Amino acid sequence: MTNNLSSYRIFCTVAKAGNISSAARELFISQPAVSKAISKLEQSLNVTLFERTSRGVSLTYEGKLLFTQVEGAFHSIEQGEKQIQRIAELGVGHLSLGVSTTLCKFVLLPYLKEFIHANPHIQLSISCQSTSHTLFEIEKGDVEIGLVGEPEMLGNLDFFPVSKIHDIFVTTPEYLNNLRIREGGVSFDIFKSATLILLDKDNITRQYIDKYLSSNHLQPENIIEVSTMDLLIEFAKTGLGIACVIKEFVEKDLTENTLTEYVMSTHIPPRKIGFVYPKTTKPSVAMTQFIDFYKNPSKNV
Repeated sequence: MTNNLSSYRIFCTVAKAGNISSAARELFISQPAVSKAISKLEQSLNVTLFERTSRGVSLTYEGKLLFTQVEGAFHSIEQGEKQIQRIAELGVGHLSLGVSTTLCKFVLLPYLKEFIHANPHIQLSISCQSTSHTLFEIEKGDVEIGLVGEPEMLGNLDFFPVSKIHDIFVTTPEYLNNLRIREGGVSFDIFKSATLILLDKDNITRQYIDKYLSSNHLQPENIIEVSTMDLLIEFAKTGLGIACVIKEFVEKDLTENTLTEYVMSTHIPPRKIGFVYPKTTKPSVAMTQFIDFYKNPSKNV
């Protein structure tokens, strides 16, 4: 395109007004400037766009063809500007979020209802996947923000913590009591005597627990591996063994004595969970509102 938008805007305004002086007043420029712009446009396109009369101007055949296209183009631009303005004024937008099934169920869902109620114009796309996959997709730019356990290496990512979680070992009171009877006392090594139920090795939580076990020279002999925290909890409730779960997600079971905690002599350090997003990318309006919603919960009441 050899001509700039200004030239086409002047052309479109003259075509609608049917008069160069009226177009000049509408555009807040001089009449000679309008005439010069039209002449320059005609020269560059090598056509006559207007027929001049004593009463004003009218479009030639070529002018009508051009006007149809230019008017449609400016309409599209105006619609785009209005949509952007609507985003700024109403918070309209789209946000893609990656989260593990566990964190989605126990952490994200309780907040989503309030957030959606407060921001009905924001569309959410939620991908339930492993934390490592979420981090990979954020790096690629396919996901804007993730709810994850705090990564060891943040690199080009920002991390905003929302809460702490505590990993504990739980089982049924019956399983623990039978284990004590079988081992002949209160003190015994669960890593030799019990079946340990853990997440599979690709899971970030499992990797964290493996580091804890290794640093404390603990070597489980009997292990059942499952793919989700929900399964861990259910397996523990059936009395299949002792499961390593997140305490905050089994508070009700511990209160109701459906599960009981096996207290380790060396506690597992707590972890942080929160939102991770790129440092280098300017956050969208939707993403900014989403993060602010969690940073300032009192403002959303």
